[in-house]
Amino acid sequence: MTMTAASGRGPLDGTRIVTFAPLYQGPYATMLLADLGADVIVVERPGTGDPARAQGAMFDALNRGKRSVTLDLKRPEDQEAALRLAGTADVLFEAYRPGTMERFGLGYPRLSAFNPGLVYVSISGFGQAGPYRDRPGHDLMFQAVAGLLDGLCDRPETVIPPPDLEAGAVVGALYAALGALAGLLGRATTGRGTHVDMSTHEALLAILTLRLEPVLNGGPVETPGREPGYGIYRCADGLPLALGIGFEDHFWTTLCRATGLTGHAELRQAERLARSEELVADLAAALATRPRAHWQETFDRVGVPASPVHRLREALADPQVVARGTVGDLADGGGHYVRQPLRLSGYDTPAPAPAPHLGAHNALLSAQAPTPASASAGRALPPTTTIDPPGVTAS
Repeated sequence: MTMTAASGRGPLDGTRIVTFAPLYQGPYATMLLADLGADVIVVERPGTGDPARAQGAMFDALNRGKRSVTLDLKRPEDQEAALRLAGTADVLFEAYRPGTMERFGLGYPRLSAFNPGLVYVSISGFGQAGPYRDRPGHDLMFQAVAGLLDGLCDRPETVIPPPDLEAGAVVGALYAALGALAGLLGRATTGRGTHVDMSTHEALLAILTLRLEPVLNGGPVETPGREPGYGIYRCADGLPLALGIGFEDHFWTTLCRATGLTGHAELRQAERLARSEELVADLAAALATRPRAHWQETFDRVGVPASPVHRLREALADPQVVARGTVGDLADGGGHYVRQPLRLSGYDTPAPAPAPHLGAHNALLSAQAPTPASASAGRALPPTTTIDPPGVTAS
């Protein structure tokens, strides 16, 4: 990675990422890094590519601004090509079951021997060690075993609908990206890379710190009561409105005065929790007397935290989204995308290219230097043929 002053491509300009991580977590993590200027090369299976390509718009949504090469990692010659490509990388992502990359001859010990600065990010369900390391699974089971679904355990249904949000995929991707950045920052000091072992299960445990640490330290399992000012209510026109009063008494007082519930205005949080069922019913009845637009205007004026519950199309057309330019245009008329929320001053980032066609950049594979005979002897990979960073369009 070459350190340069602020440039158009972002703070990661000059950083090469090679990723063997398909589907959701790896693509989302590397998309965030590509948005920050990294050159991301996606290694896919010949013929079929990333399985996400068969899942509607999933691949396109997660792979903007990247390049694609195809390799069959079961073939020795393609393993050698992958080894050469990894020798040019600053960061490598992989999301195979633990031990698979080693069987392909692409494990961290071998790669770091001749690319000592490599930051190697392994994404998995349960990490590289432990009794569950080989257990297959998807998001719901990671949420379940981490305790994220604790609130569902006492529901009486025989079949409980799963939550809509794929929390493990999103949180795991963010931790994987953070791990890559931490590895690069550490390398700037030590000169050496690192192996980042990112467990989706542990990522979910980590975000439950606020609820788990009291239990770890001898406290009770806290079951939050229902704050009547924190919930979703239907208004007179049938449209839902979200109220965001967590524990703040002053917001509750203002809400009650605005809705005509003055008799409840001075209740403190403990009293509200104790009388939650009664207060929820009274608040629901009050909000059902006027349309949502009336209440939103009223609450904005007096300072009550509230927002309309949008459908997806409404969310994209929201005035806040429009004002901040959150929806961007891909290069060359390639469609639209949702910008990530990091706005860094000093960078005039160009529009990213659409997701690449399968194998569109296979010419990269012939541009790599031969694999050194000393690849397993701990000596550095010799300089490779220079490969220009991608432009804003995919070939």
